[in-house]
Amino acid sequence: MSDNNRSEIKFLVELDENRVPEKLLWSAQDGGIELAESKAIMLSVWDSKVKESMRIDLWTKDMPVDEMKIFFHQTLVAMSDTFFRATGDEKMTDTMKDFCDYFAEKLELKQ
Repeated sequence: MSDNNRSEIKFLVELDENRVPEKLLWSAQDGGIELAESKAIMLSVWDSKVKESMRIDLWTKDMPVDEMKIFFHQTLVAMSDTFFRATGDEKMTDTMKDFCDYFAEKLELKQ
């Protein structure tokens, strides 16, 4: 496989003495991103052999709780968009969006 048919995304996790993430950095050369800092990462990988998702959820110890709530809401909204693009299931997408609105309302994220 040539390099033209590859794209690499890298994550670098700096840990404290207790192995708690202090710094999260990521790079995606195709996107022009080199060691950009982040406060949280959620990554899901599908293992088709066992029909199971594998997850990596990391956040730095200085990630503010109010930002984590916004991050979760935005992730849920993005997941509902991705679900629609992947399945075309409009009815379930609408249900997921309704939950996203409920989630935002209960956490007082929308003004």
